[in-house]
Amino acid sequence: MLPNLETLPPSVPPGVAPASLGAGARVVLRTVGLQKAFGRTMALDGLNLEVREGEIYGFLGRNGAGKTTTIRALMGILQPDAGEVVLLGRAMARVDTETKRHIGYVSQEPHFYPWMTGAQLGRFVGGFYPTWDHAEFRRLMGALQLPLDRRFSHLSGGMQMKLALALALAHRPALLILDEPTAGLDPVARREFLDILAGQARQRGRTTLFSSHLIEEVDRVADRIGIIEAGRMRYEGSLAELKATVRRVREARGRVGANSAPAGEVPPAVPPTVMRVGDVAPVLEVPPVLGGALAMPPVPVPEVFVPPIPAPPRLGLAVPMGFELLRDESTEAETVLVLRAPAERWGMMDFGAGVVVEAMSLEDVFLSFVAGRRIEL
Repeated sequence: MLPNLETLPPSVPPGVAPASLGAGARVVLRTVGLQKAFGRTMALDGLNLEVREGEIYGFLGRNGAGKTTTIRALMGILQPDAGEVVLLGRAMARVDTETKRHIGYVSQEPHFYPWMTGAQLGRFVGGFYPTWDHAEFRRLMGALQLPLDRRFSHLSGGMQMKLALALALAHRPALLILDEPTAGLDPVARREFLDILAGQARQRGRTTLFSSHLIEEVDRVADRIGIIEAGRMRYEGSLAELKATVRRVREARGRVGANSAPAGEVPPAVPPTVMRVGDVAPVLEVPPVLGGALAMPPVPVPEVFVPPIPAPPRLGLAVPMGFELLRDESTEAETVLVLRAPAERWGMMDFGAGVVVEAMSLEDVFLSFVAGRRIEL
Protein backbone atom coordinates (compact mmCIF):
# COMPACT_ATOMS: atom_id res chain seq x y z
CA MET A 1 0.00 0.00 0.00
CA LEU A 2 1.38 3.40 -0.99
CA PRO A 3 2.04 5.86 1.81
CA ASN A 4 -0.20 8.89 2.08
CA LEU A 5 1.37 11.99 0.63
CA GLU A 6 1.49 14.88 3.01
CA THR A 7 0.55 18.33 1.79
CA LEU A 8 3.63 20.31 2.66
CA PRO A 9 4.04 24.11 2.81
CA PRO A 10 5.96 25.49 -0.14
CA SER A 11 9.63 26.25 0.41
CA VAL A 12 10.94 28.97 -1.90
CA PRO A 13 14.70 29.52 -1.75
CA PRO A 14 16.09 33.04 -2.16
CA GLY A 15 16.57 34.04 -5.77
CA VAL A 16 14.27 31.37 -7.18
CA ALA A 17 10.98 32.40 -8.73
CA PRO A 18 8.23 30.43 -7.02
CA ALA A 19 5.76 28.51 -9.11
CA SER A 20 2.20 28.82 -7.89
CA LEU A 21 0.96 25.84 -5.88
CA GLY A 22 -2.62 24.92 -6.56
CA ALA A 23 -5.00 24.44 -3.68
CA GLY A 24 -4.41 21.07 -2.07
CA ALA A 25 -1.37 20.33 -4.23
CA ARG A 26 0.59 17.38 -2.92
CA VAL A 27 4.37 17.34 -2.89
CA VAL A 28 5.84 13.96 -3.75
CA LEU A 29 9.51 14.93 -3.54
CA ARG A 30 11.37 17.82 -1.96
CA THR A 31 14.96 18.59 -1.06
CA VAL A 32 15.81 21.39 1.37
CA GLY A 33 19.35 22.80 1.58
CA LEU A 34 20.92 19.64 0.16
CA GLN A 35 24.72 19.67 0.29
CA LYS A 36 27.34 17.21 -0.90
CA ALA A 37 31.07 17.73 -1.32
CA PHE A 38 33.71 15.48 -2.86
CA GLY A 39 36.94 16.75 -1.36
CA ARG A 40 37.14 20.45 -2.19
CA THR A 41 34.51 20.19 -4.90
CA MET A 42 31.01 21.21 -3.80
CA ALA A 43 28.71 19.08 -5.95
CA LEU A 44 25.50 20.23 -4.22
CA ASP A 45 25.44 23.63 -2.59
CA GLY A 46 22.17 24.05 -0.70
CA LEU A 47 19.89 22.59 -3.37
CA ASN A 48 16.13 23.17 -3.02
CA LEU A 49 13.89 21.13 -5.31
CA GLU A 50 10.18 20.32 -5.38
CA VAL A 51 8.19 17.81 -7.48
CA ARG A 52 4.40 17.63 -7.30
CA GLU A 53 2.07 14.73 -7.77
CA GLY A 54 1.22 13.78 -11.36
CA GLU A 55 3.69 16.11 -13.08
CA ILE A 56 6.69 15.50 -15.31
CA TYR A 57 9.57 17.48 -13.83
CA GLY A 58 12.51 18.17 -16.15
CA PHE A 59 15.73 18.42 -14.16
CA LEU A 60 17.87 20.47 -16.51
CA GLY A 61 21.58 21.24 -16.30
CA ARG A 62 24.76 20.79 -18.23
CA ASN A 63 27.12 17.92 -17.52
CA GLY A 64 28.73 18.26 -14.11
CA ALA A 65 26.05 20.60 -12.73
CA GLY A 66 25.03 18.14 -9.99
CA LYS A 67 22.07 16.28 -11.51
CA THR A 68 23.36 12.74 -11.00
CA THR A 69 24.62 13.54 -7.50
CA THR A 70 21.14 14.79 -6.60
CA ILE A 71 19.45 11.67 -7.92
CA ARG A 72 21.88 9.37 -6.14
CA ALA A 73 21.15 11.21 -2.91
CA LEU A 74 17.41 10.80 -3.53
CA MET A 75 17.85 7.08 -4.08
CA GLY A 76 20.05 6.61 -1.00
CA ILE A 77 23.04 5.59 -3.12
CA LEU A 78 25.12 8.30 -1.44
CA GLN A 79 24.66 10.17 1.81
CA PRO A 80 24.36 13.99 1.62
CA ASP A 81 26.52 16.03 3.97
CA ALA A 82 23.64 18.29 4.99
CA GLY A 83 20.07 19.09 4.15
CA GLU A 84 16.83 17.17 4.11
CA VAL A 85 15.07 14.85 1.67
CA VAL A 86 11.28 14.55 1.76
CA LEU A 87 9.93 11.56 -0.18
CA LEU A 88 6.27 10.56 -0.34
CA GLY A 89 5.45 12.80 2.61
CA ARG A 90 8.28 11.58 4.87
CA ALA A 91 11.37 13.55 5.82
CA MET A 92 14.45 11.36 6.10
CA ALA A 93 18.17 11.74 6.45
CA ARG A 94 18.67 8.65 4.31
CA VAL A 95 16.22 6.91 1.99
CA ASP A 96 15.16 3.59 3.50
CA THR A 97 14.30 0.33 1.75
CA GLU A 98 10.57 0.64 2.35
CA THR A 99 10.46 4.01 0.59
CA LYS A 100 12.51 2.70 -2.33
CA ARG A 101 9.82 0.09 -3.00
CA HIS A 102 7.50 2.90 -4.07
CA ILE A 103 10.04 4.46 -6.44
CA GLY A 104 10.88 3.38 -9.98
CA TYR A 105 14.50 4.20 -10.84
CA VAL A 106 16.35 4.11 -14.15
CA SER A 107 20.03 5.02 -14.08
CA GLN A 108 21.97 6.61 -16.91
CA GLU A 109 23.59 3.26 -17.70
CA PRO A 110 21.32 0.40 -16.60
CA HIS A 111 23.23 -2.63 -15.33
CA PHE A 112 21.59 -6.04 -15.24
CA TYR A 113 22.92 -9.56 -15.44
CA PRO A 114 23.91 -9.74 -19.13
CA TRP A 115 22.98 -13.42 -19.49
CA MET A 116 19.40 -12.93 -18.28
CA THR A 117 16.55 -12.63 -20.75
CA GLY A 118 13.76 -10.09 -20.40
CA ALA A 119 11.47 -12.70 -18.86
CA GLN A 120 14.14 -13.79 -16.36
CA LEU A 121 14.84 -10.20 -15.38
CA GLY A 122 11.13 -9.65 -14.80
CA ARG A 123 10.96 -12.56 -12.36
CA PHE A 124 14.23 -11.56 -10.66
CA VAL A 125 13.44 -7.85 -10.19
CA GLY A 126 9.82 -8.60 -9.30
CA GLY A 127 10.97 -10.45 -6.21
CA PHE A 128 12.06 -7.17 -4.61
CA TYR A 129 8.67 -5.45 -4.89
CA PRO A 130 5.52 -6.61 -3.08
CA THR A 131 3.41 -4.68 -5.60
CA TRP A 132 5.04 -6.25 -8.67
CA ASP A 133 2.54 -6.94 -11.45
CA HIS A 134 3.71 -9.66 -13.86
CA ALA A 135 0.81 -8.99 -16.22
CA GLU A 136 1.70 -5.31 -16.35
CA PHE A 137 5.35 -6.17 -17.05
CA ARG A 138 4.37 -8.36 -20.00
CA ARG A 139 2.03 -5.66 -21.27
CA LEU A 140 4.83 -3.10 -21.10
CA MET A 141 7.24 -5.45 -22.89
CA GLY A 142 4.71 -5.86 -25.68
CA ALA A 143 3.94 -2.14 -25.89
CA LEU A 144 7.65 -1.36 -26.09
CA GLN A 145 8.19 -4.12 -28.67
CA LEU A 146 10.76 -5.89 -26.52
CA PRO A 147 11.44 -9.64 -26.79
CA LEU A 148 11.04 -11.67 -23.61
CA ASP A 149 13.47 -14.38 -24.72
CA ARG A 150 16.49 -12.26 -25.72
CA ARG A 151 19.43 -11.79 -23.39
CA PHE A 152 20.05 -8.32 -22.01
CA SER A 153 23.55 -8.23 -23.55
CA HIS A 154 22.07 -8.87 -27.00
CA LEU A 155 19.80 -5.83 -26.89
CA SER A 156 20.67 -2.47 -28.44
CA GLY A 157 21.26 0.53 -26.21
CA GLY A 158 17.78 1.86 -26.87
CA MET A 159 16.15 -1.52 -26.14
CA GLN A 160 18.16 -1.87 -22.92
CA MET A 161 16.90 1.52 -21.76
CA LYS A 162 13.29 0.64 -22.63
CA LEU A 163 13.65 -2.66 -20.76
CA ALA A 164 14.93 -0.76 -17.72
CA LEU A 165 11.87 1.49 -17.95
CA ALA A 166 9.52 -1.52 -18.12
CA LEU A 167 11.19 -2.98 -15.03
CA ALA A 168 10.85 0.37 -13.23
CA LEU A 169 7.14 0.71 -14.07
CA ALA A 170 5.89 -2.84 -13.54
CA HIS A 171 5.51 -2.44 -9.77
CA ARG A 172 3.35 0.68 -10.30
CA PRO A 173 5.58 3.16 -8.42
CA ALA A 174 4.26 6.38 -6.92
CA LEU A 175 7.35 8.18 -8.22
CA LEU A 176 9.56 7.55 -11.25
CA ILE A 177 13.14 8.90 -11.19
CA LEU A 178 15.21 8.77 -14.38
CA ASP A 179 18.85 9.83 -14.65
CA GLU A 180 19.67 10.99 -18.21
CA PRO A 181 17.48 8.20 -19.65
CA THR A 182 17.91 9.23 -23.29
CA ALA A 183 21.70 9.65 -23.23
CA GLY A 184 23.20 7.69 -26.10
CA LEU A 185 19.86 6.93 -27.76
CA ASP A 186 19.25 7.65 -31.43
CA PRO A 187 16.55 10.22 -32.31
CA VAL A 188 13.88 7.58 -32.97
CA ALA A 189 14.48 5.74 -29.67
CA ARG A 190 14.62 9.08 -27.82
CA ARG A 191 11.25 10.14 -29.24
CA GLU A 192 9.67 6.78 -28.34
CA PHE A 193 11.02 7.01 -24.80
CA LEU A 194 9.66 10.52 -24.29
CA ASP A 195 6.27 9.50 -25.68
CA ILE A 196 6.14 6.70 -23.11
CA LEU A 197 6.84 9.15 -20.28
CA ALA A 198 4.16 11.53 -21.50
CA GLY A 199 1.66 8.67 -21.87
CA GLN A 200 2.32 7.39 -18.35
CA ALA A 201 1.74 10.88 -16.93
CA ARG A 202 -1.48 11.46 -18.87
CA GLN A 203 -3.05 8.02 -18.52
CA ARG A 204 -1.84 6.91 -15.09
CA GLY A 205 -0.96 10.15 -13.33
CA ARG A 206 2.64 9.01 -12.94
CA THR A 207 4.85 11.50 -11.12
CA THR A 208 8.18 11.65 -12.94
CA LEU A 209 11.50 13.40 -12.41
CA PHE A 210 13.96 13.01 -15.25
CA SER A 211 17.31 14.70 -15.65
CA SER A 212 18.70 15.84 -18.96
CA HIS A 213 20.99 18.33 -20.63
CA LEU A 214 19.01 18.21 -23.89
CA ILE A 215 16.78 21.27 -24.12
CA GLU A 216 14.44 20.02 -26.81
CA GLU A 217 13.34 16.90 -24.94
CA VAL A 218 12.62 18.83 -21.76
CA ASP A 219 10.64 21.37 -23.76
CA ARG A 220 8.66 18.53 -25.34
CA VAL A 221 7.34 16.71 -22.26
CA ALA A 222 8.02 18.60 -19.02
CA ASP A 223 5.27 20.36 -17.03
CA ARG A 224 7.73 22.13 -14.76
CA ILE A 225 11.49 22.35 -14.80
CA GLY A 226 14.40 23.01 -12.51
CA ILE A 227 17.63 24.48 -13.87
CA ILE A 228 20.66 23.55 -11.78
CA GLU A 229 24.13 25.02 -12.08
CA ALA A 230 27.12 24.42 -9.78
CA GLY A 231 24.92 22.50 -7.36
CA ARG A 232 22.40 25.32 -6.92
CA MET A 233 18.88 25.75 -8.24
CA ARG A 234 18.88 28.68 -10.65
CA TYR A 235 15.24 28.44 -11.65
CA GLU A 236 12.25 26.30 -10.73
CA GLY A 237 8.83 26.72 -12.27
CA SER A 238 6.80 26.27 -15.42
CA LEU A 239 8.19 26.57 -18.93
CA ALA A 240 5.59 29.21 -19.79
CA GLU A 241 6.64 31.31 -16.79
CA LEU A 242 10.31 30.96 -17.66
CA LYS A 243 9.81 32.11 -21.25
CA ALA A 244 7.66 35.03 -20.09
CA THR A 245 10.20 36.35 -17.58
CA VAL A 246 13.46 36.29 -19.57
CA ARG A 247 14.17 38.64 -22.48
CA ARG A 248 17.13 39.83 -24.51
CA VAL A 249 17.59 43.63 -24.65
CA ARG A 250 19.66 45.23 -27.42
CA GLU A 251 20.95 48.78 -27.86
CA ALA A 252 23.19 49.80 -30.76
CA ARG A 253 26.19 51.92 -29.87
CA GLY A 254 26.56 55.33 -31.52
CA ARG A 255 27.15 59.04 -31.02
CA VAL A 256 24.77 61.95 -31.15
CA GLY A 257 25.60 64.78 -33.58
CA ALA A 258 27.24 65.33 -36.94
CA ASN A 259 29.85 62.67 -36.34
CA SER A 260 27.30 59.97 -35.50
CA ALA A 261 28.01 56.63 -37.14
CA PRO A 262 25.35 54.46 -38.82
CA ALA A 263 23.34 52.24 -36.50
CA GLY A 264 25.30 49.25 -35.32
CA GLU A 265 28.74 50.84 -36.04
CA VAL A 266 31.23 52.36 -33.64
CA PRO A 267 32.25 55.89 -34.76
CA PRO A 268 35.98 56.49 -34.96
CA ALA A 269 37.75 58.87 -32.65
CA VAL A 270 38.30 62.42 -33.98
CA PRO A 271 41.86 62.47 -35.36
CA PRO A 272 44.45 64.60 -33.56
CA THR A 273 45.00 68.21 -34.65
CA VAL A 274 48.64 69.21 -35.25
CA MET A 275 49.93 72.70 -36.06
CA ARG A 276 53.43 72.56 -37.43
CA VAL A 277 56.37 75.00 -37.43
CA GLY A 278 56.12 77.32 -40.42
CA ASP A 279 52.36 77.59 -40.39
CA VAL A 280 51.27 81.22 -40.62
CA ALA A 281 49.34 82.65 -37.77
CA PRO A 282 46.26 84.78 -38.49
CA VAL A 283 46.79 88.49 -39.20
CA LEU A 284 45.62 90.68 -36.37
CA GLU A 285 44.43 94.25 -36.80
CA VAL A 286 45.66 96.96 -34.47
CA PRO A 287 44.25 100.39 -33.78
CA PRO A 288 45.20 103.12 -36.26
CA VAL A 289 48.51 104.79 -35.56
CA LEU A 290 49.48 108.15 -37.14
CA GLY A 291 46.51 108.00 -39.45
CA GLY A 292 47.28 104.55 -40.85
CA ALA A 293 46.62 100.90 -40.02
CA LEU A 294 49.45 98.67 -39.07
CA ALA A 295 49.35 94.90 -39.47
CA MET A 296 51.31 92.38 -37.44
CA PRO A 297 53.84 90.52 -39.55
CA PRO A 298 53.44 86.75 -39.92
CA VAL A 299 54.80 84.94 -36.90
CA PRO A 300 55.77 81.24 -37.00
CA VAL A 301 54.12 79.18 -34.30
CA PRO A 302 55.61 76.13 -32.57
CA GLU A 303 54.14 72.65 -33.17
CA VAL A 304 51.29 72.01 -30.76
CA PHE A 305 49.72 68.56 -30.29
CA VAL A 306 46.00 68.50 -29.51
CA PRO A 307 45.03 65.05 -28.16
CA PRO A 308 42.26 63.16 -29.97
CA ILE A 309 38.74 63.12 -28.67
CA PRO A 310 38.18 59.58 -27.36
CA ALA A 311 35.59 57.29 -28.90
CA PRO A 312 32.26 57.39 -27.11
CA PRO A 313 31.99 55.11 -24.12
CA ARG A 314 29.60 52.17 -24.03
CA LEU A 315 26.02 53.41 -23.87
CA GLY A 316 24.41 53.32 -20.49
CA LEU A 317 21.92 50.47 -20.87
CA ALA A 318 21.60 49.96 -17.14
CA VAL A 319 19.83 47.07 -15.41
CA PRO A 320 16.55 48.54 -14.14
CA MET A 321 15.44 48.06 -10.57
CA GLY A 322 13.60 44.78 -10.15
CA PHE A 323 15.46 43.13 -13.03
CA GLU A 324 18.20 40.49 -12.78
CA LEU A 325 21.13 40.41 -15.20
CA LEU A 326 21.58 36.81 -16.35
CA ARG A 327 24.14 37.28 -19.11
CA ASP A 328 26.09 39.99 -20.92
CA GLU A 329 26.31 39.25 -24.66
CA SER A 330 27.59 42.68 -25.70
CA THR A 331 29.81 43.16 -28.74
CA GLU A 332 31.78 46.10 -30.12
CA ALA A 333 28.73 47.14 -32.12
CA GLU A 334 25.95 46.85 -29.55
CA THR A 335 25.10 46.37 -25.91
CA VAL A 336 23.19 43.11 -25.42
CA LEU A 337 21.89 42.08 -22.01
CA VAL A 338 19.76 39.10 -21.03
CA LEU A 339 17.47 40.21 -18.21
CA ARG A 340 14.98 38.43 -16.00
CA ALA A 341 11.97 39.99 -14.28
CA PRO A 342 8.34 39.11 -13.52
CA ALA A 343 6.15 39.19 -16.63
CA GLU A 344 4.19 42.20 -15.34
CA ARG A 345 7.41 44.21 -14.96
CA TRP A 346 8.22 43.68 -18.64
CA GLY A 347 4.78 44.98 -19.54
CA MET A 348 5.33 48.21 -17.63
CA MET A 349 8.97 48.83 -18.65
CA ASP A 350 9.93 51.38 -21.33
CA PHE A 351 13.62 51.26 -22.22
CA GLY A 352 13.34 54.21 -24.60
CA ALA A 353 14.07 54.77 -28.28
CA GLY A 354 16.71 52.62 -29.93
CA VAL A 355 16.33 49.72 -27.51
CA VAL A 356 14.90 46.43 -28.79
CA VAL A 357 13.41 43.77 -26.48
CA GLU A 358 13.36 40.21 -27.86
CA ALA A 359 11.73 36.95 -26.80
CA MET A 360 14.13 33.99 -26.48
CA SER A 361 14.09 30.28 -27.19
CA LEU A 362 14.29 27.86 -24.28
CA GLU A 363 17.82 26.93 -25.34
CA ASP A 364 18.97 30.56 -25.22
CA VAL A 365 17.26 31.04 -21.86
CA PHE A 366 18.98 27.94 -20.51
CA LEU A 367 22.39 29.17 -21.67
CA SER A 368 21.76 32.48 -19.96
CA PHE A 369 21.31 30.71 -16.62
CA VAL A 370 24.31 28.39 -16.86
CA ALA A 371 26.88 30.31 -18.95
CA GLY A 372 28.75 33.52 -18.28
CA ARG A 373 29.66 36.29 -20.68
CA ARG A 374 29.82 35.23 -24.31
CA ILE A 375 33.35 34.46 -25.46
CA GLU A 376 34.59 36.44 -28.46
CA LEU A 377 36.89 34.46 -30.77
